[in-house]
Amino acid sequence: MNRFSAFRLFQGGERPVGRLVEMSADELSEGNVLIKTGFASVNYKDALAAHGINKIIRSFPRIGGIDLAGWVVSSSDPRFKDGDEVIVHGFGTGIETDGGYAQYARVSADWVLRLPAGLALIDAASCGVAGYTAALAIHLMELNGLAPGAGKVLVNGATGGVASIAIDMLAGRGYVVTAVTGKASERDYLLRLGATEVIERSSLDLGKRPLEKPLWAGALDSVGGEALAWLTRTMQADGLIAAFGNAGGMELNTTVLPFILRGVRLLGINANSPMALRKTIWNRIAGDLRPRHLDAIRNEIGLEGLQRAFERLIQGSSRGRTVVKLQD
Repeated sequence: MNRFSAFRLFQGGERPVGRLVEMSADELSEGNVLIKTGFASVNYKDALAAHGINKIIRSFPRIGGIDLAGWVVSSSDPRFKDGDEVIVHGFGTGIETDGGYAQYARVSADWVLRLPAGLALIDAASCGVAGYTAALAIHLMELNGLAPGAGKVLVNGATGGVASIAIDMLAGRGYVVTAVTGKASERDYLLRLGATEVIERSSLDLGKRPLEKPLWAGALDSVGGEALAWLTRTMQADGLIAAFGNAGGMELNTTVLPFILRGVRLLGINANSPMALRKTIWNRIAGDLRPRHLDAIRNEIGLEGLQRAFERLIQGSSRGRTVVKLQD
């Protein structure tokens, strides 16, 4: 195999140093499946890792990228053969082992998921960890009783990757979606994805009472902090909240009253879930939860655009999903 391009993080001073390099396959992490990477996405965790925040990556050098989609080149595991289209995310990919920001990746077969029928690689990568998280949140909320017609579903941090795809998925399922955002300029974008109402975060009255006016049948929250506490106080009876982020803070200051008087349920969403559940969720992404507006949600870049993409995520100025195209 010829040498190939990769974006590799090296130990620096206060933060890692990332640069484009040429590599060979024998420099990759160990694994029994070699994949030709077609696409990888840019996630908030990738940006944190590249900036050395929270010391997410502890062993260098490391190829970043916590998800990837591509074609099997070789496999010593009989579950996969040359040419299979596959998805990989989680299990330490891009953190503890080399990830998706290279034209080739080598991983354990236990981490590899065959692409569901009818789903294109570019769309799988556009979803990536973010789309999986959105679909998992909706799946778990529906298992707990959420259904179209129950009332409005709020999506917080609406222009983010998970939230953008969640709006698209929810609207496609027939839910009435309210998008909450700090970016007033993105109103048209959110309406295009399927939101029926867009609320500017600065206009919200968070209130201080243990229970406020019941507004939402469901909510997906990537913000945490005061915003999540407000959601607990404004849910309808038997309302469901899916929490998967802490952009607004890790603390949660609320009371037990929403939970014991209204039956509110707070669901924690961990995308690093078992493979059996991953298969179920990805089949839904290819089926009834298939996003309808990925062309509007994704922004395509090459490896040379990664540093800027990381900066935009850290600054909070990004929108939707950024996808890295690895092959010509």
